[in-house]
Amino acid sequence: MQAKRTVVIGFLGTQLDNGRGAARWEKWRPSVALTRHDDKVIDRFELLYTGPQFENLVRQVSQDIASVSPETELVAHDLPITDAWDFEEVYAALYDFASSYPFDPDQEDYWIHITTGSHVAQICMFLMTEARYFPGRLVQTSPPKRQNANNPGSYALIDLDLSRYDQIAQRFTREQAAGVAFLKSGIATRNARFNTMIDEIERVAIKSKAPMLLMGPTGAGKSFLARRVYELKKSRHQLDGKFIDLNCATLHGDGAASTLFGHIKGSFTGAGADRPGLLRSAHKGLLFLDEIGELGLDEQAMLLKAIEEKRFFPVGADTEVQSDFQLIAGTNRDLGKEVAAGRFREDLYARINLWTYALPGLAQRPEDIEPNLEYLLAQYSVESGERVRFNKEARERFMRFAMSPSAAWRGNFRDLSAAVTRLATLSEAGRITDNVAEDEIRRLKRLWQTHDGQAGGADIALAAIMGEEAASQLDLFDALQLRSVIEICRQSNSLSDAGRKLYAVSRDAKAKPNDADRLKKFLARFALSWDTVVMEKQEN
Repeated sequence: MQAKRTVVIGFLGTQLDNGRGAARWEKWRPSVALTRHDDKVIDRFELLYTGPQFENLVRQVSQDIASVSPETELVAHDLPITDAWDFEEVYAALYDFASSYPFDPDQEDYWIHITTGSHVAQICMFLMTEARYFPGRLVQTSPPKRQNANNPGSYALIDLDLSRYDQIAQRFTREQAAGVAFLKSGIATRNARFNTMIDEIERVAIKSKAPMLLMGPTGAGKSFLARRVYELKKSRHQLDGKFIDLNCATLHGDGAASTLFGHIKGSFTGAGADRPGLLRSAHKGLLFLDEIGELGLDEQAMLLKAIEEKRFFPVGADTEVQSDFQLIAGTNRDLGKEVAAGRFREDLYARINLWTYALPGLAQRPEDIEPNLEYLLAQYSVESGERVRFNKEARERFMRFAMSPSAAWRGNFRDLSAAVTRLATLSEAGRITDNVAEDEIRRLKRLWQTHDGQAGGADIALAAIMGEEAASQLDLFDALQLRSVIEICRQSNSLSDAGRKLYAVSRDAKAKPNDADRLKKFLARFALSWDTVVMEKQEN
């Protein structure tokens, strides 16, 4: 098989390649030296230069290469670059060159020489090669340790395929894992769906400045996660400004626009001084607007302009102000339904819906209760200066309840945090006893009781699922039980998952437990199936 031809593409070194008279052969000149290595023949050298003022130097370099390497064909290209330090101009010229160049990777190997040219040119050559506009490898040349007319120095090829550099690849993997752990505050969460979501959020946070939308029930951790995203970006020097956190549900009337966008003195009654507003306070930082669905339509329109154009009018002002901030929005509403109902602007929804993540509630990720419990206890111990732990029986009792279907966790992590605070405060000499745990379980059960005293699932309309006539024939006992079972089904990922939750205690007494089959038979008593109860929720 015939060996491929080697082609070098590189800039003329207006200083490094220069030299006059016989003395120039005593000087290391990168472009000439690259063609003088005994172990490698350069078949063609595509020499790039920037203007007629360097034509004499091009001729000199061409003649010198011909004298030391007659096998090398030199082709000079005058690129239309007036400022070699203008990134946009240099990149555009190289892009045009690459687009028109007749690359033939099957027959030729391309070496992209990055020793010569301005720093901007070297960076652009690197980027063009990384993006495969130049289908080759980078080559870096170095002078000999001691000047010697017969020593051309050395050269090194750099392959940008990181998979060939295990240590580099492993370092990137470790850095990403560290970023993910940072977003989770080091909590070793076990829920696969949640971990996958956080993994993507880490990548998006580092690479994107676009708005992010966090959906989920109150207490699911939207504000906490937004702050961690801010701290992660700030640690990577991607943000210089502040973290501004606002719950839009606290905004009312005329003060809403003033709080967000600021106002000028005298713009309305009570405006005794200028106010910058939170958007300007978030300049170069991150603005987290929780419950964004609570904003009025006028404020939504102003926010859309601020996101897209980075400028807006303060209340009462005739002159626009600027603020370059990143937005993370939070909501516990279905904004798609809010758009359909005319309560949320479709254009704003489209703008913030690029990166959307639904944070599951605590009841939907029961396997994460234990690591979060440990985290909260450790946090309490640091703040109080007293180490607090469960005894074995207390831990088992509390965890059994916390992961059971009867633990509603309606306030999600706020409920868990409050429970840990009460448990730790009432601990005896730093030990949470069985009695303390049992008292907290009773307190949580009372907290989660619905106003009418019924069990969970009271808001499930059985008539919509099984029909008016069939629902009217149910005893109250069966109706309450069926509603609770359906609620657990809708909180679960599969029939088997729901079965494990519903039969968590009695299954241990069975030699071959089949939770899915038991649940399937229970639903069949009411002429229902898994698909029926879950599909009805999706349609609603």
